[in-house]
Amino acid sequence: MTDARDLLKRLAHAYGVQTSYRGHDGLEHPVADRTLAAVLDALGCHVDPDGRASLEEAIERRRLEPWTRVLPPTTVAHAGSGGSVAVHVPHGSAVTLRARLEDGGSRDLEQLEDFTEPEPVDGALVGRATFRLPADLPLGWHTLVARLEDGNDVEGVLIVVPDRLDTAETFGVRRGWGLAVQLYSTRSTRSWGLGDLRDLAGLAVQTAAHGGDYVLSNPLHATAPAPPVVSSPYSPSTRRFLNPMYLRIEDLPEYQDLDPGRRSEVDALGAQRRRDNADADALDRNAVYGAKLTALRWIHEVTPTAERAAAYRAYCSAEGGGLDDFALWCALRSEFAHDDPVWDEPGLVPGGPLAERYREQLADEVDFHRWMQWLCDAQLESAQSAARDAGMRLGLMQDLAVGADRNNADAWMLQDLLVGSMSVGAPPDMYNQLGQDWSQSPWHPERLQETGYRAYRDMLRSILRHAGGIRVDHILGLFRLWWVPVGGPPTEGAYVTYDHEAMVGILVLEAQRAGAVVVGEDLGTFEPWVQDYLARRGLLGTSILWFEQSDGRPRPPHEYRVQCLTSVNTHDLPPTAGYLAGLHLDLRERLGLLAGDAEDERARAAAERDAYLCAVREAGYLPAGDEPDLSDPQQVADVVVGLHRYLAQAPSMLHGVALVDAVGETRIQNQPGTTQDQYPNWEIPLADAAGRPVLIDDLDAVPGFARLLDAVDGELRHGHP
Repeated sequence: MTDARDLLKRLAHAYGVQTSYRGHDGLEHPVADRTLAAVLDALGCHVDPDGRASLEEAIERRRLEPWTRVLPPTTVAHAGSGGSVAVHVPHGSAVTLRARLEDGGSRDLEQLEDFTEPEPVDGALVGRATFRLPADLPLGWHTLVARLEDGNDVEGVLIVVPDRLDTAETFGVRRGWGLAVQLYSTRSTRSWGLGDLRDLAGLAVQTAAHGGDYVLSNPLHATAPAPPVVSSPYSPSTRRFLNPMYLRIEDLPEYQDLDPGRRSEVDALGAQRRRDNADADALDRNAVYGAKLTALRWIHEVTPTAERAAAYRAYCSAEGGGLDDFALWCALRSEFAHDDPVWDEPGLVPGGPLAERYREQLADEVDFHRWMQWLCDAQLESAQSAARDAGMRLGLMQDLAVGADRNNADAWMLQDLLVGSMSVGAPPDMYNQLGQDWSQSPWHPERLQETGYRAYRDMLRSILRHAGGIRVDHILGLFRLWWVPVGGPPTEGAYVTYDHEAMVGILVLEAQRAGAVVVGEDLGTFEPWVQDYLARRGLLGTSILWFEQSDGRPRPPHEYRVQCLTSVNTHDLPPTAGYLAGLHLDLRERLGLLAGDAEDERARAAAERDAYLCAVREAGYLPAGDEPDLSDPQQVADVVVGLHRYLAQAPSMLHGVALVDAVGETRIQNQPGTTQDQYPNWEIPLADAAGRPVLIDDLDAVPGFARLLDAVDGELRHGHP
């Protein structure tokens, strides 16, 4: 007799819940029964984990689910490959199937001679008819229409995706490189204390002048509608819309139309915030955002020209209900805190009666937040145009965060598609022995399918609209995510799988249509076939110099992946100058984050660093002889250039240069495993080796900037020395 534990595992597998995982220690770790039951409950399967009858009934119900619907809610097919789709109708009933194409055309589909025994469902026999999906169906978002014997139609979503994304192929002919920046930290003399979209455009033009093909920025996703805001750009309010904090106020046409008195007030706000550009202390997001919102509210009162008004209406119409709901949420959050009891009112859901009442009452505030999104979209478009006009092959590369904060906009707008009782995180690893909880609600895999992945598609379209590339943070999340019951420890989670054929396929389709390259951050623990699968689909992976080792030694550059964005460091590591000096170990020791003895950790880190420097020296990119003096800024700069020249020998299609490395910065931008009380994560302005602030206007005067960029460009253009 099968015991309840085995039945629970069978049921979990039927729902895509993995009952064990391989840890960083190489061992298989079982998932606790209570966790499996909690995850199943969150997926809508409510069972007694100790009751055999309940579990057996749930397993059978799950098996019969496809037989209870005429069509699958979503079907994904590869262009050029064809496929098939199963239709379920009363046994013996006739049915036809056609594909209604997004361009208005239609294709009748051929039924295959593929008999399957009927299944009894709720006392009636249900039969299956299988239809062929032609290989020549066009790419796009189509509709399957099943005509039943009684004349009624049943519809399902059909998505035809490219087998392979081809946008990166040009970099197989000539490799490219770009600059990685934290935009908020990268200021100019005209910034209001934080880098903005005009600064991004200027930085792209400067990078292009040295041969660069892209600028990769931190996520530009929207934050809270008013201060205080979360500092991390990887914990946004929503991933679909943009952060008005990055607007350049003086570039708005309506700013020019302010009356002189009001414009003087706006100018005074800007002048006050620009004073912060002169120091390298922690950035003050709340002060900057508050000042910009004040200015924007004044500018919003200006009557736009007829042309501007028409452009705004067109933008709102194109964005549709998603924009309306986001603007409504912003207006509501301006009235009610996230823990206000009003959010629990049953009518305060998108489209609900209470929500619609507030939409009318707060119409001006709703319009204000809609309008700011239009401004953001326009300035981002201008930045991308500037980058491409300057000669960049990609221009802007957007960064897509793993998810959004579970107490913010996406959690309200997409509450039917997100699992509020679960939080995304990571199991224990060698750096985070208690696991991680990122406070972000995961997608519900089946509700995504039920809705044809529209919310996922709309998010991707928004991000890709003004981008030549997209970096997908933790792209492994398109395959599986670590779900942690809210309130529980991250150690007691489980991996839930997603339909990666759909998730990756839609990403490939939308990127192909946008002409954008996709870079997946595929660092960390993953199943061995995942990287090969992503490469087959035309996506680039990520390689970081310090993580690339073979048998405990630095991996030679010629062994790096071709389909990859390769760089020396990442934002979760210190700038290279700080890494060489071991400043990250000093910080972790000071914060009590070292897992072992501090001196042992330093000795291991020094040995690893020296192994890399030895490899670079042997390759001819550092002078032979004495070890470099890592307390001498000039010698450190020489080592940084040598490391980048060495890495440029890798065949990877794209290479990345961190702006912090080009100016000699030593401070880490984000120290994982810490709170803001411990370290000012995501609040470090760009500075040089001496701790002096560096503005975009000054970059060409910084000796290391042109030297490093030109060195990388030269290696990639002219090959080996």
